[in-house]
Amino acid sequence: MPFPAQPLPLPLTSFLCLALSALPLSADPLTKSTEVDFGHEVASRNLKGLATRSDGRILPGPVFTDLPGPKIGDILWTLRRTGTDQGAPACFLVGTGPDGRVQEITFHEQDASYTVREIAKVAEAQVTALLPLANGDLLLGTSPTAVLYLLHDGKPLARLPLAADSVFDFLPQPDGSILAATGNPGKVYRLDPVALAKAGVTEGKAAGDKAAAGKGVTLFGEIRDRNVRRLLRLPDGRIVAGSAPKGNVYAFPAPGGAPVLLQENRDAEVVDLLAAEDGGFYAGLVFAPGENSRLGKIKSPLEDREENRPAVFGGRSTVVHFPAAGYPETVVSKTGTALYRLAYHRHWLLLAAGEGGDALGYDPVTRRSLVYAGSASAQLNDLAPLGPDRYLLLRNNASGLALLDFSTASARELETKRIDLGSPGELGLIRLPRVHGVDPATLRLEARTNFGSDDLEGWTPWTELPRSDESFSAAGLHGRYLKLRLTLPAASTGFLIDKAVVYHLPQNHRPVLNDFRVFPPNLALIPNPERPATGLSTLSQLLFPAAEVHKEEPGAEKRKNVFLSSQIVPQPGNQLVYWSVSDQDGDTLAYTFSIRPENSDTWTDLAVETRDTFVQFDTGALPEGLYFSRLTAREQSPRPEKQRLSVSFETDSLTIDRTPPVITLATAERREGKLILTVEGHDALSLLGGAVFNLNNGVQEETEHPADGVLDSRTERFVVEIPAARAAGATAVEILLYDQPGNSSSRRLPLE
Repeated sequence: MPFPAQPLPLPLTSFLCLALSALPLSADPLTKSTEVDFGHEVASRNLKGLATRSDGRILPGPVFTDLPGPKIGDILWTLRRTGTDQGAPACFLVGTGPDGRVQEITFHEQDASYTVREIAKVAEAQVTALLPLANGDLLLGTSPTAVLYLLHDGKPLARLPLAADSVFDFLPQPDGSILAATGNPGKVYRLDPVALAKAGVTEGKAAGDKAAAGKGVTLFGEIRDRNVRRLLRLPDGRIVAGSAPKGNVYAFPAPGGAPVLLQENRDAEVVDLLAAEDGGFYAGLVFAPGENSRLGKIKSPLEDREENRPAVFGGRSTVVHFPAAGYPETVVSKTGTALYRLAYHRHWLLLAAGEGGDALGYDPVTRRSLVYAGSASAQLNDLAPLGPDRYLLLRNNASGLALLDFSTASARELETKRIDLGSPGELGLIRLPRVHGVDPATLRLEARTNFGSDDLEGWTPWTELPRSDESFSAAGLHGRYLKLRLTLPAASTGFLIDKAVVYHLPQNHRPVLNDFRVFPPNLALIPNPERPATGLSTLSQLLFPAAEVHKEEPGAEKRKNVFLSSQIVPQPGNQLVYWSVSDQDGDTLAYTFSIRPENSDTWTDLAVETRDTFVQFDTGALPEGLYFSRLTAREQSPRPEKQRLSVSFETDSLTIDRTPPVITLATAERREGKLILTVEGHDALSLLGGAVFNLNNGVQEETEHPADGVLDSRTERFVVEIPAARAAGATAVEILLYDQPGNSSSRRLPLE
C-alpha cells in the first residue's frame, strides 16, 4: 500500500452507518403464468373425440379405437380393400411377415369386429406390396428377396424373381399394365398381367431384366438412389416416384425412360404420395440422419419394423405440396414423429404416423396441422376408408387393427403431457380465456402434480378442480410438474377452445450470499449517482416473460454497473464493508449489518433494513480489538409479510486497530559498497504491512517483502540494500514500520 498518504478533506461521519446512496431494486412479479399450448402438450394417444391444432387450440376430433380380435400376423405391412358391394361386409387384404402370409379381413360394421382368413402363403418372409386385380386375381411383391406373385384363389398363376431386394409399391395404369417399384436397385418395372400369367412359375433366382422382359416384365425406368419407395400417376400421365435413403422426388415421362428430379433431399425416405385437387400432389417424407434412421441398421427399409419393438424416433417428418405449376412447399413439419401414410378426410389430409401411434391432419384452407386421437401402439402403418368418416388402420407394436371414427363421439377428453412449471410451487387458477361453441360451465378440468419428472411415478391422484372466477381453482396443489385432463360433453360440436393459462406461485427460496468484503481501513466509498430509468421494456420481455424469470432485469444490471464504478478514496478512521446477495425469485431485499466484540455477546447494528449493499462507518468510537460481523437479508414487499424469508449470514471478522507497531530493532551499516538498513518490529493486533526508509538526501525505499520471505506475522523483519552511490551525501535515515491497518511507528538513525 502507498504510505504515507494524504487524506482528502472529507468530513468524518458518525459512528453509525452513513446512508450515502440507496439503490432502488425492483423485483419480478411473484406470481408466474405458464401457457399450455394444447397442440404441443397433448400426445395423439391421449385424445378422445378431440383434436388439437398447431396454434394450440382444441376443436372436435375423431374417436380412435384399438379393435380387439384374432391375431393377423406379427408384422402388418399393407392394407388393401377388395370389394365395394353395397350391403356386403367390407373386406381387406393384409400383407404380413415374417412368414409371408396374406390375410383376408372381414370387418363387421354392426359391432366393429372383424374376422381373419388366410388366403395365401409364399416362401419369402415379408409380403410388402399387394394389389387386388379387377378379375379377382391378386398381385403381390415380397422382401427381402424381390419376387412377383400372381395368385388366383390363393394359388400362384405366376412367380417371377427380380434382380432386386424388395418390391415396395404397385401402380395400375390406364392401359391395364401395372408399374412395380423395387429397392436395391431402385427401379420401376412395367408388368403385363396377361403375359406374366402365361409365363407361369419361375423357380430359383432372378435371371436378369432381359429374362424378365420375355415374361411380361420390362424396365420402365431407374434412379441412382437405392430404393423406389412410392409411385403416383399425375393427370398428365407422368409418373411420380419417391426414393430412399436420399428421399428424392422424381417424375418419369408417361412412356417411361429417364426421370426429371423434382426435389433433392438427404437422409430421407418418401413414405407416401397423394394426388392433390389442383393437379399436383403431396409427398410425405421422413428425415432420419445417422443413427436415428427409421430404416434401421440393415439396408432394407423393412428391418426397422421386423424388430417389432417400440423405438424413440429422433428424426422429423414433413409433408410437401408439389403444385401443378410452381415450386414445392412444406406444409407440415413434425419433429420426433415418423409418417407412414397420407389419405383424405373430406378436404383435409389424414396422416398415419409413429412412433407414438399418431394420427395427424392438415387443413389446406387454414394451413394448420392437427393432432387427432391416436393409438396405444407404436406405429400406424396403413389405412383404408370405410366410408366418408370412418377409417380402418393397421397398427404395429403391438400389431392389430384400429378404427378412426369422425362421425360420433362417445366421449371427448384429452390429457396433457408433463408440463414443467420451472420450479416447485403452489398452483392458483387455471384459466381458459376463450371458449367458443360450448357452455364453459359444462367443462370439467382435472389436475395432478409431481415434484419429479418421471411420467409414471410420484404423481398425486387426479383432482377435479372447482370453478372459480370463470376459471378452475387448483388451490392446495403443489409441485413442479403438472398434468391436466379436460372433459367435454360428448354431444358438443363446432366448438373452439383456446390455450390454457396456469397461474402459480413458485417456491420461495432463501437469499444466497455471493460475496462479502471487509476492505482495508481508512478507505471511503463515494457512490455514483444512479442514472434515471428510461421506463422502456424490450420486445423480448413482452414476448417471452418466462425466459426472463432467472435473469437480472436490464435496469438492475445498469444500476449495478453504475454502483461498481463508484470512487474509492482515502479517509482516516473509516471502515468500508461490501456484500452481494442474490435471490432466485427476484425478491426485493433489505439488509441489517451488525458487529460484536470478540469477548461480548451484544450485537450492535450498523445498518438496519437498508437497501444498500455496503456500509461504511467511523471506527473512532469503537474500542480496539477483534469484532465478529453478521449480515441479515430479509425479503420485502411485494412479498406478503407472512411469506417473507429472512436469513442471517456469519460473515468475516474485522479488526479495529489504532495502535502502531513497536520497533524492536533498527540498524544501518555500510558493507561491500552498500548501505544495509534493517528494521524489526511487532504489532499487538494486526499483521505487519511493510517498511519505508527515507534518506535525508531525498532517496526513499519501500518494501513489503520481509527477510524470511513470507509476510504472515505480527512480528517481521525488513531489510533493504541501497547502493553507495544512491546513499551518497545522506547523513540520516527515517524508518517507518506500518501494520496492515495503516498504523505506523518511526525511528531516526544517523548514518556514519
